[in-house]
Amino acid sequence: MHSIEKNLVNIAQQIPTNVKLVVVSKTKPIEDILQAYQAGQVCFGENKALEMKEKYDLLPKDIEWHMVGHLQTNKVKYIAPFVHLIHSVDSVRVLQEINKQALKNNRVIDCLLQFHIAVEESKYGLKLQEVQELLESETYSRFQNIRICGVMGMATFTDDKELIRNEFKTLYSYYKELKNNYFSNISSFKEVSMGMTGDFSIAIEEGSTMVRIGSAIFGERNYNV
Repeated sequence: MHSIEKNLVNIAQQIPTNVKLVVVSKTKPIEDILQAYQAGQVCFGENKALEMKEKYDLLPKDIEWHMVGHLQTNKVKYIAPFVHLIHSVDSVRVLQEINKQALKNNRVIDCLLQFHIAVEESKYGLKLQEVQELLESETYSRFQNIRICGVMGMATFTDDKELIRNEFKTLYSYYKELKNNYFSNISSFKEVSMGMTGDFSIAIEEGSTMVRIGSAIFGERNYNV
């Protein structure tokens, strides 16, 4: 058994069946992704639109591609024809562009609203008030080609497990608030994307439905590519 396959089996044993594993394949070569795919993994996450497009062109078409990184408006067009879920909607402008490109491709694109929950200012994300204003806006009511399916957030990069837990609790509380006030009758609004290699166990305890794991499966990323 290859190490990637072993790592997948190991991670799968730590994740309940109701939690989806998004294998983060950013910077990883086609060969590594194929190994994971041949071991049964079909859901992969990328953080750069052009890299995702290149991999989509070269890999099997039943792969579910998830955009997990910051998405620039001018890059949406590259992934709009095929992306399965965009986790990282962090502005009205991005949502507007996704809707526009989805319309051009005659499809509805599933999206998650990314919240800023970390102490670090460098992380992207919306505030709760911004999301409430968006969902109540006339602009949002005109979007016919996007479907909001839940929320996403990234915890602070720290060894302080209590801080991480509290940030995940905050994200889950935002999810519940939005579900109750805006999506109560919408069954597709059900996803809480939180948890990565270093903190996914805590995220699952706090209500995550999707974890985004890369280095625990592929090994540490090569930041020089």
